[in-house]
Amino acid sequence: MRYWWVNQNQTYRAEVRGSFMWSPKQNANGARNQFYENMRQVSPGNVVFSFCDTRIKAIGVVTGDVQTGPKPDFGSAGANWSREGWFVPVDYCVLENQIRPKDHASVIRPFLPVRYSPLQPTGDGLQSVYLAEVPQAMADALIALIGQAYWDAYATVAAFQTVEAPETTPPSANRTLPGPTFRDQIVRARRGQGVFRANVLLREERCRVTGVDEPRHLKASHIKPWRDATDTERLDGANGLLLSPHIDHLFDEGYITFSASQELVLVPEVRTKLLDAWGIDESVRVGAFTREQGAYLDYHRANVFKRALLER
Repeated sequence: MRYWWVNQNQTYRAEVRGSFMWSPKQNANGARNQFYENMRQVSPGNVVFSFCDTRIKAIGVVTGDVQTGPKPDFGSAGANWSREGWFVPVDYCVLENQIRPKDHASVIRPFLPVRYSPLQPTGDGLQSVYLAEVPQAMADALIALIGQAYWDAYATVAAFQTVEAPETTPPSANRTLPGPTFRDQIVRARRGQGVFRANVLLREERCRVTGVDEPRHLKASHIKPWRDATDTERLDGANGLLLSPHIDHLFDEGYITFSASQELVLVPEVRTKLLDAWGIDESVRVGAFTREQGAYLDYHRANVFKRALLER
């Protein structure tokens, strides 16, 4: 077991909500940064202490290997960061007992690493740190301070955890999102889905039809299908909706769509065979869409849903 400390002062909401960590590969001047290089050392199953606003706010468990990926939609945060960096999938659970390390500096201080420490001896955070390794003794001290809330959070994450299968070749600094070969295109699709899901989670709160709001039970569904979209559109969070798995299936296959007036639109087959069986409320108001989402939905209605009607 390895433990990590991630400083998320600028990106906490995005990364915890989107279930990931992301960093540039280098400093803005091109210099090597050990706290970015650490992203390449994490492994599935590692534990992450999420630090923000002077407190340890959440516990995460790494669910997959590091990937090269484009910068997620952080908004105004990280405006000067490079457009490509390291992406690591992480499941988080927010802690009920959010300790402030500064309040426990005398307990934590003896266990701080000599090099690349995430904290000052006073217990204050270091702005220059993104991801730092936490020695076992320091992890034990933090877990003891957090108490039962740590184990409750860890158990919650572990209960839902799905760890990705490892890649056949290790990641390297030279592997980038685009690639000319068929294998690279498959890798790009898998990597892009991670960033795409993160971008959708930053915009959408729940399934438009069922109202389910737990991200672990929802799919990030492309509005304009992957096969028809440009590389930019494939990663655009506005080109996505959070949908329950059965709703995602119907939307992806063109059995349903959404109108500009916030209504659920169905092909006759769904109305006669699936509404009652799947507990779908045809009269549900699916909520407003942004202008960008509306443009993608125009495409879905004209090409995906219309095609489904013609084929049936």
